[in-house]
Amino acid sequence: MNKSRQQELLRWLRQQRHHGARSLRLVSLLGFASALVIIAQAWLLATLLQALIIAHQPRTELLSQFALLLLCFVLRAALNYGREMAGQRAGMAIRRALRQQVLDRLNTLGPAWIQGKPAGSWATLLLEQIEEMQEYYARYLPQMSLAVFIPCAILVAIFPINWAAGLILLVTAPLIPLFMAMVGMGAADANRRNFLALARLSGDFYDRLRGRETLRLFDRASAEQQAITRSTTDFRQRTMEVLRLAFLSSAVLEFFASLAIAVVAVYFGFSYLGELNFGHYHGGVTLFAGFLALILAPEFFQPLRDLGTFYHAKAQAVGGADALDRFLQESPEVQSDESGEPFTFSAPLQLTAQDLVVMTAKGESLSQPLSFNLSAGKRVALVGQSGAGKTALMNVLLGFLPYHGSLKINGHELRDMPRSDWQHHLAWVGQNPHLPAATLRDNVLMGRTVSEAELENALNQAGVTEFLPRLPQGLDTTLGDGATGLSVGQAQRIAVARALLKPAQLLLLDEPGSGLDSQSEQRVMSALKQAATRQTTLMITHQLSDLASWDEIWVMQNGQLVQQGDWQQLHQQEGPLREMVQHRQREIA
Repeated sequence: MNKSRQQELLRWLRQQRHHGARSLRLVSLLGFASALVIIAQAWLLATLLQALIIAHQPRTELLSQFALLLLCFVLRAALNYGREMAGQRAGMAIRRALRQQVLDRLNTLGPAWIQGKPAGSWATLLLEQIEEMQEYYARYLPQMSLAVFIPCAILVAIFPINWAAGLILLVTAPLIPLFMAMVGMGAADANRRNFLALARLSGDFYDRLRGRETLRLFDRASAEQQAITRSTTDFRQRTMEVLRLAFLSSAVLEFFASLAIAVVAVYFGFSYLGELNFGHYHGGVTLFAGFLALILAPEFFQPLRDLGTFYHAKAQAVGGADALDRFLQESPEVQSDESGEPFTFSAPLQLTAQDLVVMTAKGESLSQPLSFNLSAGKRVALVGQSGAGKTALMNVLLGFLPYHGSLKINGHELRDMPRSDWQHHLAWVGQNPHLPAATLRDNVLMGRTVSEAELENALNQAGVTEFLPRLPQGLDTTLGDGATGLSVGQAQRIAVARALLKPAQLLLLDEPGSGLDSQSEQRVMSALKQAATRQTTLMITHQLSDLASWDEIWVMQNGQLVQQGDWQQLHQQEGPLREMVQHRQREIA
C-alpha cells in the first residue's frame, strides 16, 4: 500500500471519531490528569527520600507526605481504570456505528447485490475487520495525544531542577517514534495483505462447506482439502509476518528507552562521584534531583512505549479500513427511502413494463428488453429453464435491482418510489425462507396485530399446525440463528403463513413448494392459490403439472419473454412451453 493511500485511510479513520467523541474526550482528560498525578507522585517520593537519607528527618514528621503518596497511588489507579473503560466505550460506539453503516448499505442494496460475494467475506468484514479497529480507537488514538502531553509535562517538571537530565530525555525522545514509524509502515502493509487473505479464506471455506455434497459426488473432496490446507498455510505465514514486525517494533522501542534511562542514570552516578559537575543551576546536583529524574525517566518514555505497543492496532485498523472503505466506494449509492413522497395504492395493482432491461448493481444487463402487462388481480405463472432470467425479473419487482426502460405500477415509475413504501404492498415467499425474529409467533406476525382466529386459519392453511404440537413451547418457541431446530420445509410453511397474513396487493412467489414433501406441497400450493385470487400474483415455478389453473403463463428463455398466454393457447402451439412439457413427460416415462 502506498503512502498516499495510507494517509487517506488514516483520515477516514479519524473522521469516524465523532461517533465516540464524548468518550474519547474523557479518555484524554483522564490521561492528562494521570500525567499530573505521575509528576506529583514522583515529586513526593523524591522529597521523602531526600528527607530520609540526606536530612535524616524522623518518619513521624513525614506522615502527611506518606499519606499524600498513598493517595497518589490510589488516584493514579482509578484514573487509569477510568481511562481504560472510557476508551472501551469509545471503541464500542465507533464499531457499532461502522457496522450500522455497512448493514444500512447492504439493506439498501438488497440481497441481489449481496449474493455477488461469498457469505464468509461479509462475515469477515462485519466481524473481523471492524472488530480490529477497537484497539485503534480505544487505545492508540488517545495515546497519540498522551504521548505528546505527558513527556512535555515531565520535561517542564525536570528542566527547572536539572537541565542536563531534561536535555538527555529531550534528545533521545524523537528516536522512538522515528524507528517506530519505519517498522510500522511495513506492519501496516503486511496486515492489509493478511486481511485480504483472511477474507478470501473465509469465503472459500464457506463456499466449499456449502458445496460439500457436490464435491463428494464428483470425488473432489481430497483435492479441495489440499487446497484448503495450502490456503491456511499461506494465511499462517502471513500472520507470522505481522507478528514478527510487531515484535521488532516492540524490541526497538525497549532498546532506545532503556538506553536513554541508562544514560540518565550514568550522568547522575558520575555527578555524585564528582566527575560531572554540570546540569544544576546552583548548589550542585542534589539527591532530590537525581531521584526525581530517575523516577520520571521511565514515565517519560512509557507513553511512547505504549504508543509503540499499540502501533500494531493502527496497522490492523488501516488494513480493516482499506476493506471497509473499498466496500463503501464500490457499492453503489441507492436513493434513500426518505427522498421520495410516500406512495400508497388504494386500487388493485397493475404492472406495465416497456423495454425493461434488468441490470446488475455494476451496470451489466441481466435480461433482454422485456415488455409485459400484469393486470390487476391476475395470477401469472413464470416458467423457464434455470438461468433464463426469472430470478432477475423477480428481484427487480422486489426493488432490489436497477433497470433501464419503464416499469410502472398503476402509472407510477417503480424507480421513483421509495423502496420501503413499495415493499409495504408486497408479500413474498422464496426458496430460502428467512425467519429473523426471536419466536415462531413473531416470525409469522412480524409486528402485525391479527385476531387469534385469523392467525389459526393462516397456520392451518400453511400446514404449520401439523408440526406445531411437536415444538416445546408451541407458537412461542424460540428459534435460533437461521431457524435452528426447524427443517427447511417447516421454515417454508412459516413463511407461507406470514405471507397469507400480510394484507398485500401483490404476491410474489419463487418456488414456494421447494423443500416440501408432495403432500405438504399440495396443501401449501392450495393455500397460496386461494390467496392469489385476492391479489395480483406472479409465481416462479418449475412444476408444469398444475399450470392450467393459472390465468396466464409467461415463458422466459435467454433473458427474454418468448411466450405469454393461457395454458390452452400455449400448450397447443409449437414453442418452448410445449417442448418443456414433452421433455418432462419423457422423464417421467
